[in-house]
Amino acid sequence: MSSIVQALEIYLKRTNSFIRFLLVGMINTLIGLFIMFTLLNGFHQPYWLSTFIGNGTGACVSYFLNRVFTFQSRVELNKSVILFIVTILVCYYLSYSLSHLIVFNLLSTMIKGFYLSDEEQAILIGTGFYTIMNYLGQKYIVFKN
Repeated sequence: MSSIVQALEIYLKRTNSFIRFLLVGMINTLIGLFIMFTLLNGFHQPYWLSTFIGNGTGACVSYFLNRVFTFQSRVELNKSVILFIVTILVCYYLSYSLSHLIVFNLLSTMIKGFYLSDEEQAILIGTGFYTIMNYLGQKYIVFKN
């Protein structure tokens, strides 16, 4: 088993940072989405609270994994944490606001009868926007060596 882990580790070190970012992103996105949908549907919390808490939890996981694994950053911890928080908040606000506008103003008239609610659709679309914006922010602002 350890030879498989070592082979995977060697391979992943040779991949570009976007592939590693996507792997880390899958982990923190699953955690974040689980929390978002649990809060939204299970505890009937509002859209903004659900997305903020879920995204914040995923962001914490993301920071540590991306710092060590994805970007192997040597940027000073205090500086990178502040830049990370600002980047995450900007990406969060832009992504989920844009997806909310798209779903409630454009798609709501186009995709009626879909199995997901408008808020659930907005969460999924926002997650896509967030992934792209967040990668660019982390690579070129937060963990830039």
